[in-house]
Amino acid sequence: MLLKNKISPSAEATLTLKPRQVANKLWTFPFILALLVVGALGVLSLLTGVYDIRGQADGKEMFWITRVPRTLSLMLTGAAMAMSGLVMQLVTQNRLVEPTTTGTIEWSGLGLLLVYLLIPAPSLLMRMTGAIVFSFIGTMLFFLLLRRVKLRSSLIVPIIGMMLGAVISAVSNFVGLTFQMTQNIQNWYIGSFSNIQIGRYEYLWIIVLVTIIIFFYADRLTLAGLGQDVATSVGANYNRIIFVGTALISLTVGIVAAVIGNLPFLGLIVPNIVSMFRGDDLRSNLPWVCLLGMGTIMICDLLSRTLIMPFEIPVSLILGTIGSVVFIMILLRQRRGNTRSR
Repeated sequence: MLLKNKISPSAEATLTLKPRQVANKLWTFPFILALLVVGALGVLSLLTGVYDIRGQADGKEMFWITRVPRTLSLMLTGAAMAMSGLVMQLVTQNRLVEPTTTGTIEWSGLGLLLVYLLIPAPSLLMRMTGAIVFSFIGTMLFFLLLRRVKLRSSLIVPIIGMMLGAVISAVSNFVGLTFQMTQNIQNWYIGSFSNIQIGRYEYLWIIVLVTIIIFFYADRLTLAGLGQDVATSVGANYNRIIFVGTALISLTVGIVAAVIGNLPFLGLIVPNIVSMFRGDDLRSNLPWVCLLGMGTIMICDLLSRTLIMPFEIPVSLILGTIGSVVFIMILLRQRRGNTRSR
């Protein structure tokens, strides 16, 4: 859509690499070092909190009820949102796209609100289903709008997405005010892990399955990222690939929206950093994206828990602050690149 339909060397390499070859390229010293850093952040997350788990009689029980689920949900959520951003940037051929800048997260919030409206006390599965369905509808609508846009500026795509998201957010606010359900909207916008405990995060494990599917579907997604003409010319069903990619994105975003809430810009920051150093090889980049997503959100969560301890800042606030700065830096970097190319 926004890039020329030609096969770059990194993308061509992706189409020829097999999973075993990717594994051989993956286990390098930098990746092992990054794995150790993320592991250290996980241990630090387990040891951080207001409740004294070492000085209380029920400290061991509280450790398994709250600390372990929170750390695991941080890792799974970070991997999910970063991975969703990577796939969305690939199929739209735009580095400024992620669930926050395409309206996908706002559609999931509308789905959650309508579930609350129709069912007074919905279960987590019901909320998750509503968020997934509306995420899928919103993302497909976004792709349909892109097909009608003739301008090829990289800024047009996120602008369309943010405009669509603003409209859906306004609809959600109107519905919430009309039916006196604004508290549900506010709770959803405050993406936080403070209420995570055992029994409230287990659906996040579905993200592991989605990651495996994306890894083995990487070749087709790479073809879709090269454009409809290229994908069709090699015999791939472009529309089916977009449909499957949209379904996978909607599944991950819907789960995260129902369990955690709104986590802005994570899918924008991580894939751009990885692509900056490693190129656009989707299959080999996916483990790096998941790992860096875990590390980023754990750092933000540690800051949220320690900056004003014993109180806690929502993770979405820290992510939004850091993400907006990175978003501006990416825009300025692209502008400098366009100026030099002229």
